[in-house]
Amino acid sequence: MPNIKSAKKRVLVTKVRNERNKAAKSELKTVIKKARAEGAGADAVKAADIALDKAARKGFIHKNKAARLKSRLAKSANA
Repeated sequence: MPNIKSAKKRVLVTKVRNERNKAAKSELKTVIKKARAEGAGADAVKAADIALDKAARKGFIHKNKAARLKSRLAKSANA
């Protein structure tokens, strides 16, 4: 544990942010998995698109990764 006050705060803030990021990424993976599932409708794909856009906007994933995943989901949904 650090001794300096600002370093102590950094540890706490980092812990909170890591938990938030982990939860957001986990939720994103769940939404994508539901969209990829057999028989998933357009609603699931649309929800995944929205979640991917939000994740990219918040910085959880890179914007190009979000675009790539959206493209692949749409391609599989249309097939």
